Amino acid sequence: MNYLAITVIAYFLVAIEVILDKFLLTSKRVSHPAIYAFYSGVLTIFVLFMIPFGFHGVGLVQALASIMTGIIFTYGILALFFAINKSEASRVMPVVGAVIPIVTFALSLFFLAERLRPIQIMGVAALIVGGLLISFDLPLKIKNKNKFFRGFYFSILAGALLAVEAILFKYLCGKDNFINIFIWTRIGVTIGSLSLLLFGDWRKAILGSFSSFNKSQGEHSKTGGLFIATKILGGVGSILTKKAISMGSATVVSALVSVEYVFILLIGVGLSFKFSRIFQEKESVLDIAQKVVSIIIISAGVVLISIKHKIL
Repeated sequence: MNYLAITVIAYFLVAIEVILDKFLLTSKRVSHPAIYAFYSGVLTIFVLFMIPFGFHGVGLVQALASIMTGIIFTYGILALFFAINKSEASRVMPVVGAVIPIVTFALSLFFLAERLRPIQIMGVAALIVGGLLISFDLPLKIKNKNKFFRGFYFSILAGALLAVEAILFKYLCGKDNFINIFIWTRIGVTIGSLSLLLFGDWRKAILGSFSSFNKSQGEHSKTGGLFIATKILGGVGSILTKKAISMGSATVVSALVSVEYVFILLIGVGLSFKFSRIFQEKESVLDIAQKVVSIIIISAGVVLISIKHKIL
């Protein structure tokens, strides 16, 4: 199985995670994105179970670079949670999916000396165009200053931070084995989550969550179980994504995140019939046509990227 197949499987798992994130955040089962990011980051400490499979000490510079990479990831995810909390997941992820490959491609040219074939560049461009198309509220009204959906700027920030993290991870994988780099960067994620306590409002929300058990024990158990299941999916998806980056092109893997929000759109539409308040997927003819065209463009991008590659 090559890195393209691994990437698609990874993004399917992450798509399910994003949908569950949206449910937990918007249903107010988790009251603040910082709380969600904190617990998500702290739980990554369980990656230490991988220590027997390739972990070892590294030099100070590599250790600091790995930890900083993890911290950047934490704040990228935090920005993503803020965006998802404010808007539809199927609109947030396309913007994130457009920003990540643009920034990744630009950085990879300078720091990784990565080169893509012309047809792959066309595929990346198609994925970006499809992502941008699905992110706008149509029709655009020139007089309306709010041309973008709520959470748009958080989406931009999330995409930029996650792209930087992907480039740093790819660079570090050239210095050491995958498992060791993954563990060291996840230690950074945990440290990043603890650093959220340095900010007054976020610290108050996080510490307040420790004692806000005013709901029934049964509901807490369900919420806790759902949260853990969500993070397991995300953890497996993250491992597979990072493995794909270590095996192939960081730009291509990043661009294929567009596949993730196709999964998100399809799952979100299905769930919107039962949880319409949480998954507010619009159903007008224009909205449906816009998303269908976007999916077609994204599919074309996947085909172009996959040419001369066997998916399985």
